Amino acid sequence: MGHFGWPSGSRGILLMEIKQIKLSKMATFCYLVGDETTKTCALIDPAFNRKKILAEVKKGGYVVKYIINTHCHSDHTAGNAAMLASTGAQLLIHELDVEGLNSRLNRFFSRVLGGKGSPRPDILLKDGDVIEIGETALRVIHTPGHTMGSICLYSDGNLFTGDTLFVGAVGRTDLAGGSGEILLKSITDKIYPLAGDTIVWPGHDYGPAPNSTVDHEKATNPFTQQQGF
Repeated sequence: MGHFGWPSGSRGILLMEIKQIKLSKMATFCYLVGDETTKTCALIDPAFNRKKILAEVKKGGYVVKYIINTHCHSDHTAGNAAMLASTGAQLLIHELDVEGLNSRLNRFFSRVLGGKGSPRPDILLKDGDVIEIGETALRVIHTPGHTMGSICLYSDGNLFTGDTLFVGAVGRTDLAGGSGEILLKSITDKIYPLAGDTIVWPGHDYGPAPNSTVDHEKATNPFTQQQGF
């Protein structure tokens, strides 16, 4: 459970494939991030529709190396057990969301949503960790506010924001570990300084489009306009 480093040697042009997979419940998005060189991939928040997700994995010819949860809520983690059993992958989540992931309440809601309680994670993440997927890499950006262990994942001009930032909205902050003040600080201090053309890939299909950009959210997101962006 140590710190991840960048792959050694020259990275060259990244051959990364992103598949945005809309799931059947709660308009949740799962993401397949595939490395074309090694045909390995990570799945981000594969909460529902195991067969649909695995069909995309098979279609791309990938082997799943990691399952990564952007946070502990059951609408993003209820499929962990089934996906781990199907793939043999390792489960990753931020160290501050482990307790929530394995709580009795989370297990209960996972069953309500048709899944199971999550196994314990294999690797605990921290801010700045880099998850290697072949020659592709995802950098962990700790963005608390929705939960204390919420993260975004950055790679090559793409940002997977979980429930921190949506298209035209932000994550709710009225559940355990949530804070509106902390959430806005995470967005303005850690997401908005990224390059304006960085693509925002949200955790739910709640907006007028399935993705956005940092510049667009700065200019139009009503929940962060009060911060001066």
